[in-house]
Amino acid sequence: MTLPENLQQKVFPDIRWQPLEDWNEAEAWLDLYNRELQQALEGRQSEGQGVCFTLVHGGELYLHTNGDGDILLDVTPEAAWVQPVLTAVTRQNAPAGQIWLVAGDQLMPLLMGLNSLIASTRLVLAHSYRARGMRC
Repeated sequence: MTLPENLQQKVFPDIRWQPLEDWNEAEAWLDLYNRELQQALEGRQSEGQGVCFTLVHGGELYLHTNGDGDILLDVTPEAAWVQPVLTAVTRQNAPAGQIWLVAGDQLMPLLMGLNSLIASTRLVLAHSYRARGMRC
């Protein structure tokens, strides 16, 4: 189901990242982010909702969990430098394209592995992961 146009085009501000100290803080951040996302969606279902991480050395990484609980990561070309970190954290090889499919149980290690590389975050209600050709 797609969101109404007024929600699709809603722009959220970038929020400066405060590095997480431990897994408890990461779990608390995920819980807060989840609540804010649900509030922003106004109870509607959509595809492509998630978070955009702006990285300290350039580029963006979009994170979305799908209906199966897996993680989709869209690594923009400017953020290609982060791929070795993603490979180390997820223990999987980089995909042929810029879309990574990662098992849901890797969310916390992924968040903690990226922790020091994140400059800011923002909510995203409708990111099109397939627009650039999904090749996992």
